[in-house]
Amino acid sequence: MSRIAGLHRPAEPRPCHDELSVRRMLGRFAGRPEMLIGPQGAVGRVSQGTLAGGTISRGNLMVALDGRLLDADGLRAEFGRDGGDAALIAALVQRHGFTGAMARITGDVAVAMVDAESGRLWLGRDRFGVKPLYWTSVPGGIAFASQPRALLAVARVPTDPDPSFVIRFAASHYRTFDNDPEGSPFRAIRQLPAASVLEVARDGSPRLETYWRLEEAGDLNLPEADLADAYRHHLLAAVRRRIEPTTQPLFTLSGGLDSSSVLCCAAEITGTAQPATSCVYTDATFDERNEIRDVVDARVSTWTPIEIGSAIDVAALVDRQVRIHDEPVATATWLPHLMLVERAAAAGADALFGGLGGDELNAGEYEYFPMHFADLRAAGREADLSNEIALWASHHNHPIHHKSPAVAEAMMAALTDSAVPGACRPDRTRMLRYAHVLQAGTFDLDSFVPVMDRPFRSYLKNRAYQDLFRETLPCCLRAQDRHCSALGIETVTPFLDRELAEFMFRVPGDLKIRNGVTKRLLREAMAGILPEATLNRVKKTGWNAPAHVWFTGPTLHMLRDRVSSVAFRERGIYNPVKVLEIIDDHSRIVADQSQEEDHMMFLWQLLNLDSWLTAIGTIACDKDNPDL
Repeated sequence: MSRIAGLHRPAEPRPCHDELSVRRMLGRFAGRPEMLIGPQGAVGRVSQGTLAGGTISRGNLMVALDGRLLDADGLRAEFGRDGGDAALIAALVQRHGFTGAMARITGDVAVAMVDAESGRLWLGRDRFGVKPLYWTSVPGGIAFASQPRALLAVARVPTDPDPSFVIRFAASHYRTFDNDPEGSPFRAIRQLPAASVLEVARDGSPRLETYWRLEEAGDLNLPEADLADAYRHHLLAAVRRRIEPTTQPLFTLSGGLDSSSVLCCAAEITGTAQPATSCVYTDATFDERNEIRDVVDARVSTWTPIEIGSAIDVAALVDRQVRIHDEPVATATWLPHLMLVERAAAAGADALFGGLGGDELNAGEYEYFPMHFADLRAAGREADLSNEIALWASHHNHPIHHKSPAVAEAMMAALTDSAVPGACRPDRTRMLRYAHVLQAGTFDLDSFVPVMDRPFRSYLKNRAYQDLFRETLPCCLRAQDRHCSALGIETVTPFLDRELAEFMFRVPGDLKIRNGVTKRLLREAMAGILPEATLNRVKKTGWNAPAHVWFTGPTLHMLRDRVSSVAFRERGIYNPVKVLEIIDDHSRIVADQSQEEDHMMFLWQLLNLDSWLTAIGTIACDKDNPDL
């Protein structure tokens, strides 16, 4: 695991000063620093592990790399030379230019490169944004780093939060937080989007370019069995590419198909059972230990369940988590993940494998059903639509979130535009559920219009694309990266493989959802690899956390005290009276076990935002390590 940082001032060369500044930036991360000094500034990397990446100076080029190449052996054979990953990237750049090199790389990487002769800087990020990269303007050039904390350590970079982010985090839904792929929680700091290159010219002007995107290529017209075989091939190849470089892999395991498929593919490839770890809960609502047991018995060598109770110190854990992240954390799911990563690090794991991306590629979330329904209607398949709605209602009805033909029609009307093929709409009811708690005059949340991408003619594909790049995946990748980087572990996400993703965006929708069941093609592809009980499980618990019970008792008393404080009121974000009403309502719902939707997500966001705004002035002083 590594972090990179640097300063580039082509219009104002001050290498001695910048060397000290970059050392200060790298000092915000734990690990061994590597520095490269050039006439326009300095770049560096901090390493916590033994990845082959690193830094290199070759000719006029200085390259710093976070991550690893997954096709390094092929590149060494192509160029006829040995060397680490940074050297291979330099060789690729010399042949194809920086943008061309990024388009040819297979791997999860963030790359910085300076050409001393031309005075230009390039920053590049992998296709799905597994590795983070941020930048900000400074006098005479720009500074860049893997996390905001390093940029905030540079003189005159302000710590002011971005007001739009603050209000969306305060009262909207987590799906709005990453709608701008270039945004960050800090007003002065920009994020390099996934699959993008930033080129900074000698005059300091930045130019952003996208080097890869998922595009309409038409559905594959092949027999279902052939598509299942192709899927199995792609997923096994994606796992193989990622498990071969590791020495101490560990697999996160839930009761669902995605993490189970990754682990079982690894066991199939290596011929040996694999070690796994899972979060389980004393509260039964989201506990999956019984479902997990099917894979444990079949494919796991050592299983380490981490049991998390209902009476944890949420406030203290959130304070620590916010300092690790440099920002508030989107959902409560990631609190148990931090505990899991801590245990993994203590056990000596060097790579943590997971199933992120599987839901988006396989239409695994409940949000995908109305999009599939809309595609069936657009194709004139009304009989198939009626059947799908009936089986959806039968398999997935819920005492709070009811399923019926009327509900399906209402969802299609609200979430899709029937007049524009493939056009999805934001869920404004969910987005604005808590808008009334904002202090009047702070920000008109109702005027926020999320960007909804539409590269495909399919509602289902566009919803998945939106989730991959603007909604569900970015915040998950960020949380996973922060936890693992803080503890020196590499994150591994086989579903976020270019070849696999391009294939899945050519799979017809009714091979993802059919007869009210999600992930149909994955189920067929994993036949003989996954246990039958896991393959045939229809109900989706989802990787979640029992935050509804965490926000009871002493934690609610603590929240009431914070909301009633002078500091909370003077921030001018919330109406304290309305927030206290929500706290009381949540307490009632949980105590009475009422069949109503509780407020755990809002309370999680409230606590995280308050913790971040309290700590924001000291974030630049913190090292990224497990003792914060």
